[in-house]
Amino acid sequence: QVQLVESGGGSVQSGGSLRLSCTASGYTYNMGWFRQAPGKERVGVAATDADGKPIYADSVKGRITASRDNAKNTLYLQMNNLKPEDTALYSCAASTWPVGDKLQPGDYAYWGQGTQVTVSS
Repeated sequence: QVQLVESGGGSVQSGGSLRLSCTASGYTYNMGWFRQAPGKERVGVAATDADGKPIYADSVKGRITASRDNAKNTLYLQMNNLKPEDTALYSCAASTWPVGDKLQPGDYAYWGQGTQVTVSS
């Protein structure tokens, strides 16, 4: 079992920044950030392999950077120029094996409790 603990959510105004952190209790291969807005499905935001190379959803490219510190078992999500449409519950996910689609929620076995991000206009 892998436990994931997220932190760093909060409320900001449009154009602001937040940095999310997700720390895993053990070894992980893929790690990713997902978000779910009220009334919508959970979607992938960014994800990395064990080597830390990130991929991003088209909707966040250029504004969000994912980075990974394997020594700390931690995945970060730096979010800049936030928009009201970024408001959602952000959850970290992990797998202990290579997943097929890194931005597909169904490919991950382990999930954190989520951290709320609210962006006001």
